[in-house]
Amino acid sequence: MNIETELRSFITKEQYYSLLDFFKRNATFVKEDYQETHYFDSDADLRIQRNNFYSKLWLKKGKLHDEQHEEIEIKFERCDFEKLEKLFLSLGFTVQIKWFRKRKVFIWDGIKVCLDKTKNYGYIIELEKLCSEDDKEKTLNELKQKFKELNLPITPKEEFEKKFKFYKEKWKIFNN
Repeated sequence: MNIETELRSFITKEQYYSLLDFFKRNATFVKEDYQETHYFDSDADLRIQRNNFYSKLWLKKGKLHDEQHEEIEIKFERCDFEKLEKLFLSLGFTVQIKWFRKRKVFIWDGIKVCLDKTKNYGYIIELEKLCSEDDKEKTLNELKQKFKELNLPITPKEEFEKKFKFYKEKWKIFNN
């Protein structure tokens, strides 16, 4: 079983561009992407996403903003996004939130780095690595060390939850 381990932090616009420059020089650029993600009103962290390459349905086990969780992901053709949304709406789910972001992805010392500009939400850096159940703590410590190398604090989960709750209440207003 693969466990996704991820740490993230809110960053300023200035930090975003500084980090972008750093990773262009010190990491391998993977891709640039535009993502539209719909979170469903569910007891589970259930989402669908359309990006520049495909659509996907995925479930993150555990709670939103957990540092580690098992992830189940199924990819579809990009054009199937509306069908996925219609399926879940027909099953009685409602869209809890819609997310629109530009993402730049790099690989840095074996770690996936995502630099995000999320519409009406902010700038975020995310460091992510897959690991086995046995390596969860080691991997988490490795990501924490990388944040230290970047001289960035890790934003506490509570702060992400507070900002997510605010965005959830306002996203329809923000995106009209």
